[in-house]
Formats: sequence, structure tokens, C-alpha cells
Amino acid sequence: MTGAQARRAEHQAEQREPAASEPWPRGISRRASMRISDVLAALRIEFPAVTTSKLRFLEEQGLVEPVRTPAGYRQYSPADIERLRFVLRQQRDKYMPLKVIGERLAALDAGEEEEAAPRARLATRDGVVQSGEVRWTVESLAAQAEVEVAFVEELVAAGVLRPHGRSSFDPWARDVVVAAAALAEHGIDARHLRQFRTAADRQADLVEQVAAPWRGRRGASAAARAGTVAAEVGELCTQMHTALVRAAVAELAP
Repeated sequence: MTGAQARRAEHQAEQREPAASEPWPRGISRRASMRISDVLAALRIEFPAVTTSKLRFLEEQGLVEPVRTPAGYRQYSPADIERLRFVLRQQRDKYMPLKVIGERLAALDAGEEEEAAPRARLATRDGVVQSGEVRWTVESLAAQAEVEVAFVEELVAAGVLRPHGRSSFDPWARDVVVAAAALAEHGIDARHLRQFRTAADRQADLVEQVAAPWRGRRGASAAARAGTVAAEVGELCTQMHTALVRAAVAELAP
């Protein structure tokens, strides 16, 4: 093999197998040419509520490092977008704290873990999209949960479901209807589910108290931090509630 052939083979191998030192996600362009508005447009397909302040906050936390132009403007690459999508999905789907997400990214960067680069997916099914957020109607909720419309209306009348305006519901409403339908098979009707709503409201009040100091501060970063703290504490409340219920139910077993 000649020297030119050897160099050509080495170059082809580098293209096939990205260097281990390359941060995750590997094999995706790192040419930074997109403005923050371009990033928002790409992410809002799946994350309608993402904001400029949220992106800047994630940058402050070291989860993404956009390039700065001589004039100080941020520029992102396709790899940066995939990294942001990973972070936002971990927060939304798993309520994972930013510290843990940072540790996962560090492991991915070091090659200690493997994860396919996340791809965008639509945020809606049969919901009604209003002001960039997913909204369900009574009819679409019933269809998705495979229940009668009257069942959804009964949950509303009992205060378990709270519509926005006259007839639209937030994205979590579908999970509530599905769970309520399963409980109904055991004879637990909408009246019994009021206690779940009351408990949830009390826990939400507790979360609000924790996030309040951040909400009272000025600046986009503080607002983003408040949202992150609320999500993390809310998930911890959910875990606590689940653990306590499981412990109480275990005592009923023979």
C-alpha cells in the first residue's frame, strides 16, 4: 500500500468511526450556523413551550455550549439541537433533574453509555392545538381512552377534570381519564376520585412554595430555574405519594 493509499484509508476510517473524544451525539454536524430563533423553530415541533430563556438557562447549566460570534451572538449546530432535544425529553418524560441529565451526558460524551440521537416527533394526536399547546376536547379524550363521552363529563362534574374555558383540557387529562376508567372497573367512581384531586392540589401548593423564591426574582434565567425546580419537586412528591401508597397496600396482603 502506497503512502497516498494509506492516508486515504485512514481518512475513510475516521469518517466511519468518529473520534472517541467527540462529544455526544456523534456523527452529526457541528457546524454552528443557526441562530437561537432557528433552534426554537426546530424544537417547538415537539416542545411547544420552549423559550429563549429556557435555552439560555440550559447553557448556564453547561448542558449545551453554543458558539459565540465576535459580536456575542449565539450560534448552534445540528448536534446542539439534538443535545437540547435529549435534555428536554428527559425533563418532560422522566422528570429527571438537570444534575442527573448532566451526568448522563457526561457518560455519553465519554463513551461510557450509548444513546441514539433523539429525533423530533409531533406533540399532538387528536388533541386541539391552541396557542402552541396540546389541548384535548371531551370527544377526543373519550375516544383516546375508549370510554363514553358521559364518563368524561362525569369526571368534570365531580371536579376531577378541570377544563380550560368551556371544553378544552391540558395534555395530562388523557392520563387521568385512562386511570379513572381502570379504577371504575373496580367500582371506584368519580366521587371517590375527588380525594385524588384534593391531594394533588395540596402537593401543587407545596411545590409552589418551593419555587416561589425563584419566581420572585427578575430575569429570564430565574424564570427558567423556577420551572425546573417545580418539575423536579413535583416528581419527588409523586414518588413519595407512590411509595406511601405501595407501603400501605403491602400491609393488606396476607
